[in-house]
Amino acid sequence: MRIEKELMRGAGPIAILKLLERHELYGYELIERLARQSNGVLTMGESTLYPLLYNLESKGLIEGIWREADSGRRRKYYRLTKKGRGHLERSAREWQRLAETMQTLGIVSARLAGEGVPA
Repeated sequence: MRIEKELMRGAGPIAILKLLERHELYGYELIERLARQSNGVLTMGESTLYPLLYNLESKGLIEGIWREADSGRRRKYYRLTKKGRGHLERSAREWQRLAETMQTLGIVSARLAGEGVPA
C-alpha cells in the first residue's frame, strides 16, 4: 500500500534523512532501501527522489559527493550533515508526538505509535 502524495511530502524527507543517518548512499540505493524497509509504503521514483534530495541539500541537511564506484561509474553519494542530524532528531520527536496523538484518537494502534519500537 502506497501512501497519498500529501503524506509522502511529510514522510519522505525524514525517511531519507533516517536512511542516511548511518550510511552514505546514492540515489538508486535510496530508492531501493526506502521501498524495501517500508514494505513498499514509501516507494518513490526518481522523479520524486531527486527533487527531494535537491531540496534537502539546498537546506544544508545533506551533502552530495561525486565518487567513482567500483564499476568505474561516477555516482553522487549523499550523507547527513550535522545540521541534518539535528533536524532528524527534532523531526523524529515531532513524528513520535503525532503518532501518540493519532493513537489517542484511535486512528493508529499502540504498536504503530512507537510502543516497543526502538528509536
